[in-house]
Amino acid sequence: MAGWSWQRLVPDGIAARMVLTVVLALLLTQVISALVYLTDHGPGRPMHSRVELEDRVVAVVQLVAATLPADRPRVVHALDDPLLGVEWLQKHPLLEPHHIGPGLEQFRHHLEDRLEGTAREILAEVRNDPLLEPSAGPLAGNDPMHRVRTLRLAVGLGDGSWLVFSATNAPDGTFQLVRFALWMVLIAGVVTLVSLLAARRLTAPLAAFAVAAERLGVDGAAAPLPETGPRELRAATHAVNRMQERLTRFVEDRTRMVAAMGHDLRTPLTRLRLRAEFIDDLELQRKMLADLDEMEAMINDTLLFARDDAQREARVPADLAELLQSLCDDRVDAGEATAYVGPAHLTVACRPVAMRRALANLIDNALNYGDSAEVALTQVAGQAVVTIEDSGPGIPVPLLETVFQPFFRLESSRSRDTGGTGLGLAVARTIIRGHGGDITLTNRPEGGLRVTVTVPV
Repeated sequence: MAGWSWQRLVPDGIAARMVLTVVLALLLTQVISALVYLTDHGPGRPMHSRVELEDRVVAVVQLVAATLPADRPRVVHALDDPLLGVEWLQKHPLLEPHHIGPGLEQFRHHLEDRLEGTAREILAEVRNDPLLEPSAGPLAGNDPMHRVRTLRLAVGLGDGSWLVFSATNAPDGTFQLVRFALWMVLIAGVVTLVSLLAARRLTAPLAAFAVAAERLGVDGAAAPLPETGPRELRAATHAVNRMQERLTRFVEDRTRMVAAMGHDLRTPLTRLRLRAEFIDDLELQRKMLADLDEMEAMINDTLLFARDDAQREARVPADLAELLQSLCDDRVDAGEATAYVGPAHLTVACRPVAMRRALANLIDNALNYGDSAEVALTQVAGQAVVTIEDSGPGIPVPLLETVFQPFFRLESSRSRDTGGTGLGLAVARTIIRGHGGDITLTNRPEGGLRVTVTVPV
């Protein structure tokens, strides 16, 4: 049928897939165990108990003794099998019936009692494998096959011929334990491998979802997550995509609203500036123009913060080391004491314009509040770490986090020359966090402030 796929047979839920994985692992274990049993169930294993062996020997001896000599080869050939070999000889067999142990001796006497009148003599021979039987002394126990490697019984018939029986057993020795251990290791290895592959296939959509969600947390303009995988994962992905859509729409609405407000405020500011030009009192005129400049700067900074240009710029590989050197060189050319320490090149994926704006804000803050700025760049555990140190007064510890709030300023005069509008740190943290990094502030023990910026490489 067109469009049919074997994946239709796979359950749609995570719980059902986990159950299927466990069931398949158990079935695989049973199949391998059955194969082990079938392949290992051969002449190398104990196939007879003492009673079974005794009954069969007695039955074969009685049958062959009642058969005409001319027909005995054919009958014996039919009775011979891998579990109990039977051979008819017309001469005395070459056996070494010594050191057979009390258990096997008792077994031989019991056979003589049962075959009295049928068999003339019964000989028994035990052949031990020294690798499997470290103790080569007489055998103990009542079961003749308990520790016997190879047992041969020779039963003399009344006419001078002999029936020779051969029974091969593998004792429970070192070799059997090693073989059993190897089979168990093989079974465990195969089941573990299959389970890992199944679990990896089961969790792969979850891992992809986590990576995509992390990317979404860094880049709000990222493409929607693919809605694939089990039913529960598809539902979660759909919810995240809808959340991203609503957040994007909310940010765009907020940006348009703030932009409209900024545009509308420019018109009355322009009128006020024109009217201030006609004021005769020069001191009053200067103060009014300064206030208007402050208001215009606040509007521009607010628009810059609200537009969130960092999210609109594409990410490209950029040399962070060259960017920092360029910022430091520009300020040195302007007569500011600025120094850079670090590698000549370090490439990161970033939005270059936004990154330059954020780092420029931080360096300018250091120069505004201190006499110099020392900029350093290192790479630690997959992170590019930028430190900017100044020799200023520092920041009270309770306010180290508060200064990142928009429009918050430590200096309360509202003068552009001393404190700006209070948006520089807020804009810088927004940009850095948009790259998946962060900004932290600490006071230096020797005085001044240390700004630490981390960005994924």
